[in-house]
Amino acid sequence: MSANVSTGLRERLEAEAAKRNDLDELSSGRPDPLMVARKLGDDRAVLLCALFGYGNAGNIVAFLESLDFSLLERGEGEIARRLQNSYYRFQNRDDVIQAFVTLSRVERGELKSLFLEGYHREGQVIDGVFGILHALYGRNGYRSRGYRFLFGTLPEDGRPKSPYKRWMMFLRWMVRKDALDLGRWPEVSRKDLVIPLDTHTFHVGLKTGLLRRKTYDWKAALELTEHLRGFDPEDPVRYDFALYRMGQEGVLGR
Repeated sequence: MSANVSTGLRERLEAEAAKRNDLDELSSGRPDPLMVARKLGDDRAVLLCALFGYGNAGNIVAFLESLDFSLLERGEGEIARRLQNSYYRFQNRDDVIQAFVTLSRVERGELKSLFLEGYHREGQVIDGVFGILHALYGRNGYRSRGYRFLFGTLPEDGRPKSPYKRWMMFLRWMVRKDALDLGRWPEVSRKDLVIPLDTHTFHVGLKTGLLRRKTYDWKAALELTEHLRGFDPEDPVRYDFALYRMGQEGVLGR
């Protein structure tokens, strides 16, 4: 990008980020899973909000609001009884039940310690995510296509392929602190976060020239993050919600 284009784009993103950093962005008319996650004091429940955060935003919120997250503190028999009629898109009843069972086997506060153990090795957030995933898959032997889709997979060679969008969104919520994001994990540096690359941010990235890679994958997420780091080295992901809304609303045209 030329200096003039870069400066103009930065000014546009700064304005959009400031405008979107408002709780009015989270409402029944502008649904987002974060509006449910903000009400929850348990990191495990917040993670479930992020993991189920795919598909139509209104449907996501309706499903999340139907769940009783206090089940994470109850017995597995009660989890199974209370979630008999719960399902969401690629997750059938058993997938939802077993997701709750898995996270009920994680102690409160343990997600952060699992993440930090991997993250502190080289300062890479994906290593922290893989640390959590290793632990979660080790706590429950249940497997299905829907269950694996929900949590995500561990690459055999250790090199991420997918953007891990829902995990990066969870980290944005947990690490950043502003009008929207929760800021519960201050031990993680905002500068190390990676953009939660969904279809909206991917297409806005291509339209604005912030992204040249045409493949929707981890490398594209890193490339977009690196360009945003040029605008704000300490907090590149603060533009994420603005980019998402710009794409969702077709601000730049279809």
